[in-house]
Order: sequence, then structure tokens, then C-alpha cells
Amino acid sequence: MTALVIAEHDNDSLKGSTAHTVTAAAACGDEVHVLIAGHNCGAAAEAAAKLAGVGKVLVADAAHFADGLAENVAAQALALALAKDYSHILAPATAYGKNIAPRVAAKLDVGQISEITKVDSPDTFERPIYAGNAIATVQSSDPVKVITVRTTGFDSAAEGGSAPVEAIPAVADFGKSAFISREVAKSDRPELTAAKVIVSGGRGMGSGESFKILEPLADKLNAAMGASRAAVDAGYVPNDWQVGQTGKIVAPQLYIAVGISGAIQHLAGMKDSKVIVAINKDAEAPIFGVADYGIVGDLFEVVPQLIAALGRGSV
Repeated sequence: MTALVIAEHDNDSLKGSTAHTVTAAAACGDEVHVLIAGHNCGAAAEAAAKLAGVGKVLVADAAHFADGLAENVAAQALALALAKDYSHILAPATAYGKNIAPRVAAKLDVGQISEITKVDSPDTFERPIYAGNAIATVQSSDPVKVITVRTTGFDSAAEGGSAPVEAIPAVADFGKSAFISREVAKSDRPELTAAKVIVSGGRGMGSGESFKILEPLADKLNAAMGASRAAVDAGYVPNDWQVGQTGKIVAPQLYIAVGISGAIQHLAGMKDSKVIVAINKDAEAPIFGVADYGIVGDLFEVVPQLIAALGRGSV
């Protein structure tokens, strides 16, 4: 059995989500191929070739792949699926992968298996349901399993591979969509889904201005900053900060939740974090149910104390 991974990349480099997806793919099949559909994407292909567990990198290089339009990438993946005997086709459960995988599944007339967190066997997978409060075991008899991978459930594939890179014919431009523009948020902080430490604020922050109290803490920890949906909906911070079921799924080494009550939708997005620290004045807040360390107190007093302690090296 051979699994195909649809790589997420920006032509110059691979996204971290691809390395996690390769690990899932290796548990599904005897061999893993990686599809790089892009333009002038040699650097991304070389990065994929270095991932441990990758048997071959397939590169479709054409101008209409430059911006990762879902229709074109899905058509390329479908062409490969029809030409080769792939048992599994996997994509990361990111906005990119979620835009492509359903199109491939529909064209192959198979059911998509979404956001898996474990591979029990080549035809049996585990995925969270009910906002992560239960785990469903899904068995598929489809001839090709089309899967999206929740990257927090799998370790990142290590470097050290040396897979061959093969150029393949690019499919024609699907012609149903066109790239207009992209606005990229720029920050000196780590990207939220890749950060090892995240400091998140909730509705308890009270205002967008109050989020500034978290910045020195994030600076000292080299952390990304996040937020609950309640804080985003209130307009305190941009929506690309949102962590949760309808935001970004994260699993950093350390997650500090400040003024976050712990609604199940938020917990679904961060409860796989290795260490969780919660700061809330409500001792009964649900966030304490998943926290490894909890501080009951006024965040406007506790956070400055934490920052001062970090400055003294006593934390």
C-alpha cells in the first residue's frame, strides 16, 4: 500500500503541517509519496525529500499552481490517484487541506475521513467528535481512503531522508477560480499553530487594551499570543488569534490561559497542550479541569507578578 500526501507549502518552504501529515501517512501504508503542486517550488520539494519516511516526491510545476488554488491542486491529486494505485490520500486538516481533500473524495466517490488523530490500522482511524469530548473509531471499506490529519495528533516527521524527486506532468488550469490578492499578517512572534509556547487571553481581559498586559509575558517566553472566541467576538483582538474548535487547533509545550473560562469549544482547540497553566478569578471555571497548574486570582495582579518572577529567574 502506498499513501500520497498533498503537501502544504509556499513554494519556498514546506509548512510544518506537512511533516505531521507524513507521520500519519507512514502509519497507513508501506510507502509514502508527497505531492508538491506549485510554481518554482524546487526548495519545497527538496525539503519534502529530506523528511524521514518519504519514499518519493512528485513535483507538478506550473504557473497556475503558484497560489495553491484548491481546484487546481485537487485536479492534480485526482490525476495521480487515477493513474497510480494509492491506497490513501492525506492532507493536513488546515484551511488548505480542508479545501482540497473534499474535492478529491467527491471525485473518487468515497467518503472523507476528517481530522484523524490516530491510525489504528490501514482501514481504521480515530477522530475527535462532540468538540473533542469523545473519540470515534472509524473503519472504511473504500478502495481509497481520503483523509485529513489533525496535526496535533502526530509527531512531526524528522529530517534525515533522501527521497528521489520526480517531475510529473501538470494538469491544465481548471479555470474555475483566479487568485486576486493575499493579505499576510506580519508579526515578530512565532506563528500560532507552530509555537512552542502560547499565551492566550479570554473575555476576562475586559478589553483589547488590556491584552497589552500579556505582551511582556509573551516576550519573556518567546510565545505566540492567542485568544478565545469570546475575546475575538468582542473585538478585543484579530480573529487569526482565535484558538478553539472554530479557530486554530494547537498543542504547544506550554499553554497559558488568562481570563479564559474554558468553554468546550475552546478546550477542543488546546487541551492536547503538554502543560496548561490557567489564571482565572473563578475557582469553578471549567479551564481548571484540564489545567496542570491553576492560579485563582485577579489576572491584573497575577500576570505582573509572573512577569516579575520571570525577570528574577524564579519561575
